Amino acid sequence: MNLLLDYKTKIHDLLDKLKKNNLINFSNNLKDLTVETPPKKNNADISCNAAMVLSKHNNKSPNDIAEFLKKEFLTNFSEFKSISIAKPGFININFKEIFWKSYLHKILKLNNIYGSSHTNVKKYNIEFVSANPTGPLHVGHCRGAILGDVISNLLKFNGHNVLKEYYVNDYGKQIDSFVESIYYRILEIVNKKEFPKDKNLYPGDYIVDIAKKIISGGKIKDFSNLKSIYKDLADESLFISMDIIKKNLKILGVNHDSFIYESDLVNKNLVDKAVEELKKNNFVYTGKLKPPKGDLTNEWKSRSQIIFSSTKFGDDVDRALQKEDKTWTYFAGDLAYHSNKIKRNFDFLVNILGADHSGYIKRITAAVNALSLNKTNLICKVSQLVKLYKNNKPFKMSKREGNYITVDDLIDEVGKDATRFMMLNRSNNVELDFDFQKVTEKSKDNPVFYVQYAYARINSVFRNLNLDINKNTVSNIDEYKINEHEINILKKISEWPKCVEVSSNKLEPHRIPFYLYDLATLFHSYWSLGQENKKFRFISENGKGNILRLQIIKATSIVIENGMSILGVSIPKSM
Repeated sequence: MNLLLDYKTKIHDLLDKLKKNNLINFSNNLKDLTVETPPKKNNADISCNAAMVLSKHNNKSPNDIAEFLKKEFLTNFSEFKSISIAKPGFININFKEIFWKSYLHKILKLNNIYGSSHTNVKKYNIEFVSANPTGPLHVGHCRGAILGDVISNLLKFNGHNVLKEYYVNDYGKQIDSFVESIYYRILEIVNKKEFPKDKNLYPGDYIVDIAKKIISGGKIKDFSNLKSIYKDLADESLFISMDIIKKNLKILGVNHDSFIYESDLVNKNLVDKAVEELKKNNFVYTGKLKPPKGDLTNEWKSRSQIIFSSTKFGDDVDRALQKEDKTWTYFAGDLAYHSNKIKRNFDFLVNILGADHSGYIKRITAAVNALSLNKTNLICKVSQLVKLYKNNKPFKMSKREGNYITVDDLIDEVGKDATRFMMLNRSNNVELDFDFQKVTEKSKDNPVFYVQYAYARINSVFRNLNLDINKNTVSNIDEYKINEHEINILKKISEWPKCVEVSSNKLEPHRIPFYLYDLATLFHSYWSLGQENKKFRFISENGKGNILRLQIIKATSIVIENGMSILGVSIPKSM
């Protein structure tokens, strides 16, 4: 049930009818027709641009067309109370009171599926986080984790099939450095041997913790030679590190359905097979690459290597698949992984990337297009940086130095709800300022508190009236008059399906916390009005409630429940 979409369809059908009766003319199937919520100053429920769309084809001014359509709309839509025309030809429509009561009844009947649309169901693979398994997750990973999780929730709310996946980069030099770091910490603990001052090693305290767990685990007895125990040490180290990461994700409320390990792809020769697929289609060649742009050093060596023709698919340059020592590049591993995803027959592949991977989009998009012969849709969303502030001072982090804010640190400080809500309080495309003080305030300036407080207040009304908010008591609302404040709340509630539709189609879940904050603001304003004027109170002096008003705030609670469920944020019934 989408009010704006429903009336776009109804108005379109009426215009088709008028065309058949030779009263108007158009030729483009009205693809530019819109029905939107007008600006508040227009004092209307919905607005339509039909007059401007039809003007050119009918050789009349938008205003003349609007005057004609005004009469037709009022004749054909009995639920329209009044229509006004605003320059340059917008048709602004107000509904009758009975319409809003009927619409309210439909919302309450749909309850927790209000706003969802289960049409054109697709199969999605959402790959997110995928941080190197070399230690705990930090705040930068946190934003991407929440973005991927909420996109998944949003798509599921609309009935899509979603697989949440983590790609574990457990192959390559960074893993060698990680395992070496743990080895030298073990020697430091067991043999009192000083930890090397090597910039390629990980010095963080968590490395010491992993080393202690491996020692106490007892699976490896002799640490005298790294080479002889490397595989066992690597397996143990990666298992413990991934366990830490999974616990980090759990406290964020994030659970993946699938973990794909890069080492498995390499060991099963899937990289070789993906490269062979590309070779068959002449998308791979042996040649020499030019030096990277801006590289003025003498370190670059031109050499013959296996190269992917990514420029055939829109990339800026072709990409190397093999290193000088003949091992596969990081990109080759990603190519094999995406070949694996393509073979699992998803309609859409969605990659949530960190801010430092934005330059990676063209090459991986080219790879997917080449491997699928342009049949698989890949969508990449970049999760930009998070800037932390505490006591009005920036908090800095550096994983290499071992001095950074972990997910555990953040949750301990502000809690899961504030973290999830505020990480989505800006578009993923822009940097986010995360203020520790603001997200713990109990005020309007703290959006998550303000939305939760609205829900708690609504529940308190029903609790004080000794009514069950979950029972449907829609009857007997016809005798009550609906006021402009209640209509404004209902209008906002009617925008919820459109918010879900746009958020889902564009994979932009930040629209939901903005919407919920606006809805909560309308509710709190109405609550405050009742404190100033007793005729607007939810509970009268005789201890009874206005049934219509109760149903409107119940509908408000339904939307808050649905929205916060998508965000993965709790909604306490009392605060």
